[in-house]
Amino acid sequence: MQYRRLGSTGLQISRLCLGCGNFGGVGSAPAFYGMGDTEQQAAELMDRAWDAGITVFDTADAYGGGRSEAYIGAWLARKGSSLRDRLVLSSKVFNPVGPSPNERGLSRVHILRQIDASLSRLRTDRLDLYLTHDVDPYTPIDETLRALDDLRHAGKVVYFGASNITAWRLARALGTSAAHELGRFEWVQNSYSLLDRAAERELLPLCTNAGIGFTAYSPLAGGWLTGKYRRDDPYPEGSRMTLRPEPYQHLQTDTIFDGLHALSSRARERGITPGALALAWVLAQPRVDAAIIGSRRPSHLDEAVSALDVHVTDPEADELAQLFVR
Repeated sequence: MQYRRLGSTGLQISRLCLGCGNFGGVGSAPAFYGMGDTEQQAAELMDRAWDAGITVFDTADAYGGGRSEAYIGAWLARKGSSLRDRLVLSSKVFNPVGPSPNERGLSRVHILRQIDASLSRLRTDRLDLYLTHDVDPYTPIDETLRALDDLRHAGKVVYFGASNITAWRLARALGTSAAHELGRFEWVQNSYSLLDRAAERELLPLCTNAGIGFTAYSPLAGGWLTGKYRRDDPYPEGSRMTLRPEPYQHLQTDTIFDGLHALSSRARERGITPGALALAWVLAQPRVDAAIIGSRRPSHLDEAVSALDVHVTDPEADELAQLFVR
């Protein structure tokens, strides 16, 4: 395993982080609560990830309706305090956890309620990393930042960051933190892959300039870069395209399918899988600290770990990126 400092913090994180969004559900979607990985399957994945040197487990309060955090908490209880002290535990707040309008968003009341609920499910006294899961246009940013800063001073959160944030919102948040002497967002976790390079335009340059870390989620674009989706073939049963296709329907174009075919050819030439090559491309980007991998099986996790041994030069990275540009 490889490790890297997260942004300007002193925290060392593994370059692969275990995404736990499929534990007990499929992300935060209420329609899939109780589906996804069972507690036993989740435990097997966590065992394999830990044995591989992955030290960051990434979850959220709404994943599986709280089941994801509960599964991690039960696993931690079995492993003991010595392992907890070596694990970097990350969770998020924003998505609805109940029917009330105050059971969602980034208001002070919701954040203060949810941190205690998350800590209880995770059976820990602190979160090493805590993320706003999305932006809340209805709550002033200074209210959110003051609540997060209070959690930091209380020792319930060590570092906090933002997910699914745009560059202008991040810049505004950083300015608010500086003006009011509050803790700031120390890193960003956004989608980034060969099929989603939006972060390159403004967000990654801002992160670099401000010393903000960056972790990439969905580095395989929901499985599209693994080679399992082919033109004119039915989507595999149980895949994201059969469960929750909406975020990926825009990828169903000839340009994308041509690029996927070319990516598979490049991977065969190197004797590796398309997924390993696509993940190696993400990790080769100098402004990416780590990638979140949401493996469903131990074999998928092993494939992700193998990407760490794949060296992608700058010219090769540029060539791979151009496969999906027309």
